[in-house]
Amino acid sequence: MSDNVILKGKILKGIGGFYYIEAAGVVYECKARGVFRKQKITPLVGDEVSVTIRSDGENTIDSIYPRKNFLIRPPVANIEQLFILSAACNPSPNLYLIDKMTALAFNKGIEPIVVFTKSDLKDLSEYTKIYKNAGFKTACISSVTGDGLDIVRNWISGKVSAFTGNSGVGKSTLLNAICEGLNLDTGEISEKLGRGRHTTRAVELHKICGGYVADTPGFSSFDMEKNESIDLENIQYCFPEFREYLGECKFVSCSHTVDKGCAILEALNEGKIEKSRHESYKTMYGEAKELKRW
Repeated sequence: MSDNVILKGKILKGIGGFYYIEAAGVVYECKARGVFRKQKITPLVGDEVSVTIRSDGENTIDSIYPRKNFLIRPPVANIEQLFILSAACNPSPNLYLIDKMTALAFNKGIEPIVVFTKSDLKDLSEYTKIYKNAGFKTACISSVTGDGLDIVRNWISGKVSAFTGNSGVGKSTLLNAICEGLNLDTGEISEKLGRGRHTTRAVELHKICGGYVADTPGFSSFDMEKNESIDLENIQYCFPEFREYLGECKFVSCSHTVDKGCAILEALNEGKIEKSRHESYKTMYGEAKELKRW
């Protein structure tokens, strides 16, 4: 008589062909069945899976439930929130990069959250105003003073989240600060290069503050820019502050860049849409238009 048990679980980590799956409150080591290789499917950290826990210890992943979304690099699935981190200084905020990350997240069906770190070094109100006005969850935090950490803890609870931002913005420092005992490696800023050294090694989901957080290998804005893209026609839908004006323009084919009778340009002129956000939209639109032409 078989003592095998079939469970539903979540992949927390994958390394060397072995997957570590949390199911029924226990973490099991499993291997993927050969059928995945034949179908050229790779299980990803974050996948919801069906596993067979065998009496002989040869546990297997039998099926993968449909994914809500996935990222190519880092290879991670079913992310609900993307925390986009930008430092107050060293390096200073790059608004275009933040805007591109928020748009790429929206395009993937992931809620973007904008977090400014190192708030003990500089007043960040001019930046938070931009993103709060655009409708984003936005916070200023300091891993030194502890300001804003409770807000981030609350947002993490009950969700699967990933953190991105260029090296040196304090991703690992923040995660260590909100969850004592996590002890992720942190790297100092390289004075010569003006950027941090990558310190994270393998994609892994950590159970933190009642949710899951993906610790990812040097996941920077560049990774997402390089591996993800948005179709020209969809860019307008990735700026949430545009939504109430879409369909109100004089021309159906309005690009919302220089067109006459554009409801979004009218809202911009009335101060209802932030200028820096619209500038980012125009840059993204221009880049996508060039790609489409080629």
